[in-house]
Amino acid sequence: MKPMTVGQPVEPPAHQRMRRRILVLKIGLMLFSLFLAARLVQIQVLNAAEYQEIARKQYEAKVDLPAARGIISDRNGKVLVSNAMMISFGADPKIAGNEREDIATAMARRFHRPREVYLSAMKDVRKRFVWLERGVEPQVAVRVPTAELRGLITMQEPRRLYHYERAASQLIGVTGKDHVGLSGLELQYDRWLRGTDGFVIMQRDALRRTRPSADYPRTEPIDGQNLVLTIDAEYQQVAEEELAQGVARTKAEGGLVVMVDPTTGEILALAHAPSVDPNNTAQLDQASLRNRCITDTFEPGSVFKVVTAAAALEKGVVRTEEKFNGEKGLYNAPMPNGRVRAVRDSHPLGVVTFRQAVEHSSNIIMAKLATRIGAQTMYTTARALGFGTATGIELPGEVGGELKKPSDWSAPTLHSLSFGYEVAATPLQIVMAYAAVANKGILMKPYVVRHILDAGQEIVTEHRPEQIRRVMSEQTAKTLTELFEGVVVRGTAVPARVEGLRIAGKTGTSKRVVNGKYESGSYTASFVGFFPAENPHIVCLVMLENPRGGVYYGGLASAPIFKGIAEKIFAMAGRFREQPVRSFAHPVRNAVPDVENLRTEDALAMLQTMGFDPDVEGEGAIVAEQSPAPGVVLGRGSTVVLKTRDGLARVSGGFALVPDTRGLTLRRAISCLATQRLDAVVIGSGTVVSQSPPPGQRLRQGGSVTLRCEPRSSSPIQS
Repeated sequence: MKPMTVGQPVEPPAHQRMRRRILVLKIGLMLFSLFLAARLVQIQVLNAAEYQEIARKQYEAKVDLPAARGIISDRNGKVLVSNAMMISFGADPKIAGNEREDIATAMARRFHRPREVYLSAMKDVRKRFVWLERGVEPQVAVRVPTAELRGLITMQEPRRLYHYERAASQLIGVTGKDHVGLSGLELQYDRWLRGTDGFVIMQRDALRRTRPSADYPRTEPIDGQNLVLTIDAEYQQVAEEELAQGVARTKAEGGLVVMVDPTTGEILALAHAPSVDPNNTAQLDQASLRNRCITDTFEPGSVFKVVTAAAALEKGVVRTEEKFNGEKGLYNAPMPNGRVRAVRDSHPLGVVTFRQAVEHSSNIIMAKLATRIGAQTMYTTARALGFGTATGIELPGEVGGELKKPSDWSAPTLHSLSFGYEVAATPLQIVMAYAAVANKGILMKPYVVRHILDAGQEIVTEHRPEQIRRVMSEQTAKTLTELFEGVVVRGTAVPARVEGLRIAGKTGTSKRVVNGKYESGSYTASFVGFFPAENPHIVCLVMLENPRGGVYYGGLASAPIFKGIAEKIFAMAGRFREQPVRSFAHPVRNAVPDVENLRTEDALAMLQTMGFDPDVEGEGAIVAEQSPAPGVVLGRGSTVVLKTRDGLARVSGGFALVPDTRGLTLRRAISCLATQRLDAVVIGSGTVVSQSPPPGQRLRQGGSVTLRCEPRSSSPIQS
């Protein structure tokens, strides 16, 4: 038996287990500490840049500063297109959190769209920004309670403002929501007009308010360059009004007017019916935006007889007083294959002179002349006048038409071509051919942009008149002018006559091709003329598509529209005197916008965008008065004084006093109601003549005021 060792007690098993556990815990803590150290090295050393960027994004945001799109003016400095500052709404779904429901409810109430639309836009909480509404007018935006909705973001965005509404809408074109040109000049000159956006870095503080960061540079936007067009706003207004009345009178499917200066090639007016509203792009499509003066082709009919007459006179195969047999309206024209082709006149003639044949638009006598002229001369004359090739105007979508080479002609082509069939031409090609006659035989290149100006109104690019070629002798052009003057005095275009004004022109009526074949009873009616005939300043084409009001001949349908245009232009004092060359190095003048009852900050942005220097009196949130009054024309940099008031001064306890809107325009009346947090129910349009409830009555905020309006007795297009 071994003796017991004193001082070495036996450790109980429970203690041994405890020691092992403590050891394991120490090892675990040591490993965890090593992991944390490694992780800190990874975050703070190896991946420091990545995590710094993530942290920065949580309190910084880059906000674009949109550039103001360039202004478009007419040849006399009248502003056709400018910009207005609108309000756009976005949201930060992550910050909004549970308030997304409240945001959706508020937006749905104000913009009358389903709540689900806004909830769907904000459903991804990982996104830091989504659009909710864009391009909202300030008087509507002011009714959204932005201060009460966390995560709702408002910002100012410029919107294109077309001052003459539908005038020249297909020519000028439209822009999309992102301020990019979609059609017309807005598309063709987009890179000049749109400018370069700037940006500013915004920081979010502990209260989630955003403010510009002082640590980062601010990049200012560079505004777009401005266009000065060859268009005359007054001529354009006249063309739009007369065309609209003529289309209504003749019940035509549509129509167009092209007006040019024959000596320079400048487009003076270009109108379409139906026109489009560029201020409301939601309802527009590419078909309605199409500029049919350059994108569509027509068989020109008798207006193409300028080619036949010019070729015959230039080649010397006809004299103006030479007599021809009109065959009483029916002529069996011989063809090369020994067969005959029936040619008919709508106005049967007997033996007449060539002058009378032109005046009464004889197809038969033109067909007889075509045989004398020959295929090659007929073709080269048509090409010289610009048919079969694009004019090169600086507009998108121009087509060259169709003029077959003689080697591709069939037996009837020579005769058909002599009176305007088997050829496809654009309206612009037709008007430029007659402009060559008016310009003593010289064909000019058409253009519609005179100058491109920078922000300081200095000329960046200047377009000058460009001669294409001489297409006929000056004597031939003079003889044609005399013949075409007879058309208006004694021939098919008597309805185009204007007392005291010498007009030369030609009518045209052609069958329309529908689905590849001529449609019975469907016609294109045309008249093209120039005046004053002794020294032409204006060439104007009027074309109607399928007039159905009982008359379809060019002389009866289109010539009266031309007459209305010529009469009004002729009545404008001094229009045919020599005009001095205008210098565009001086500041462009602009009309003062109506900013009363807008939020002060929105009014400031609008005035600054249009080049004015606003001077604010008072610290109110709403513009109470402005001086000068809306519509006064001032130079860029001129001062506009704004007197402000507190927008909530008349609102208390959730109620508002109904303002007096009688006599105000509808736009201003809605603005007045918006400042009192009241909605409008509109009956009619124009000026407010009565309202309900009456002025001064207490009404709960959010309530509605019924406005009864009547149109103002003024022209829809203001100069």
